[in-house]
Amino acid sequence: MTRFLERACPACGATDTREEAHSLVRAEAMHFETLRPYWAGLFREKRFFSYHRCRGCGLLYTPHFFDGARLAELYSSMAPNMEIVSNDAIAATQKGYFDAVRGPLEGGYLEIGPDTGHIVGEAAARGRFDHFWLFEPNRAIHDTLRASARGRPATLLTDMDDLSPVPDGSIGLAVMVHVLDHLLDPLAMLHQIRAKLRPNGTLLIVTHNEKSLLRNLMGTRWPPFCLQHPELYNPRSIKDLLDRAGYAQARVTRSRNYFPLDFLARQALWTVGLKPARLPLPRVSLGLRLGNMLTLASA
Repeated sequence: MTRFLERACPACGATDTREEAHSLVRAEAMHFETLRPYWAGLFREKRFFSYHRCRGCGLLYTPHFFDGARLAELYSSMAPNMEIVSNDAIAATQKGYFDAVRGPLEGGYLEIGPDTGHIVGEAAARGRFDHFWLFEPNRAIHDTLRASARGRPATLLTDMDDLSPVPDGSIGLAVMVHVLDHLLDPLAMLHQIRAKLRPNGTLLIVTHNEKSLLRNLMGTRWPPFCLQHPELYNPRSIKDLLDRAGYAQARVTRSRNYFPLDFLARQALWTVGLKPARLPLPRVSLGLRLGNMLTLASA
């Protein structure tokens, strides 16, 4: 068996936990190489590290996980796995995230893991941001990201753990969409971001909601139970984490996501144990508030 990283709760440091979810074959009982095929992809047999509930603060996290070096190796070889969700559906979803932002859209713009830059494009078109700081490890999409900034000054960096190039107190809006629950040390990242925010700056976070109805319906088949998430949040635990990092006025709402009809149908069949191929359904997308949540906080 591979020796994986052993860790305390990444929010409060406690080690007293109770187990809450595990796959039929636990990832912590497998070798690293045999886990590779389970790293990415939906609609397949699941393997994940067992999730425990921290008795100290209530965070759901994995006491065993990949170390930083193995994580970097896995992410570097990861192929896109969302081709079944159309670009139009992704764009509509992320436009909705930006629509939720309140307050001045000025100063610097910071995004960690912007992918192809849907929200960057919204910010460039609708805001008055004077500089875009974009932390994206995939160099292959840097040209696309730069174009999303619509000619505004932009700095693109690949190290998502080090925000030191960004001037302190300069950021009007910081964004993390499905990034926080991928981090080994989310508290450290939130501290870094807080130092970069202006006094009236806003942090926008999108994560899965492990207390959602969808999670309760799907059980361990819930897609966020996977090898890529060392912790998962609910409204209470994410507010607690932000409070520990020194943020104020955290507000959590269910986010609306747009999904193609065939994708939703496959998810439903997967929940009852079937493994469907692509379904001949109309190529239309539905906007639903399912298992994700959007959190806004200020410094």
